[in-house]
Amino acid sequence: MDTDQRDIVGSLGKGLAVMEILAAHPSGLTLTEMAARADMTRAGARRFLLTLVDAGYAIQEDRRFLLSPRLLAVARNWLQGSSLWTYAEPFLRDVAAQFNESSSAAVLSGEDIVYVARIPGRHILSVALHIGTRLPAWCTSMGRVLLSDMPPADLRAFLAAARIVAHTPKSLTDPMDLEAEISQVARQGYAIIDEELEVGLRSIAVPVRDRARKVVAAINISTQSSRFTPDQMRRHILPSLRQAARSIEDYFAVQ
Repeated sequence: MDTDQRDIVGSLGKGLAVMEILAAHPSGLTLTEMAARADMTRAGARRFLLTLVDAGYAIQEDRRFLLSPRLLAVARNWLQGSSLWTYAEPFLRDVAAQFNESSSAAVLSGEDIVYVARIPGRHILSVALHIGTRLPAWCTSMGRVLLSDMPPADLRAFLAAARIVAHTPKSLTDPMDLEAEISQVARQGYAIIDEELEVGLRSIAVPVRDRARKVVAAINISTQSSRFTPDQMRRHILPSLRQAARSIEDYFAVQ
């Protein structure tokens, strides 16, 4: 649809761009940093940031501005109302019940994955996860699956800009090692995270593709490391997880 530029509210677009920049920097940005990233004057960036603070969508801590939980609540409400993932949940529920483990679906958002569906398992995991939860893409199984569909140059740029810190002694933190691992995920069609996000936690994920075969989401099974070895996850869980992904793809294709 062609849109008359007179109908476009430019200031709203700039404000949304500021929110997206803050979302990509969870630790916050100073006024100077925001002005540089948004290609604005300091005065212009200040007005947008203070407007977000006044509306409750951002907070100011000393010299840094951060998004507030209010924006996450808005996103969570939207995700919970997303009918496609609501109807896809039975496929996740089936594979979760098969192994008595939790199963989830996520999409990529900036440097993070965002959970769009979640079936809790019977076994307690210390990580509290729900629809709307954000986790770093580089150290999660679903994140690496989603990143594996990026062109190599884009992946390299993503890793160069990402805030990469070790969560456990097993965490891969070298960008070149991560690039090699994600490239391997692209070749094999699945990712396994073995205690890189949290000690005692393993997960395996596969892609969900659209009709053009582009990866648009990922689904996973998460488990305690004492219950499944990585090899057992490949042999026993992977085939069922791939079947669930195919069922979701078939369902989305006819919607």
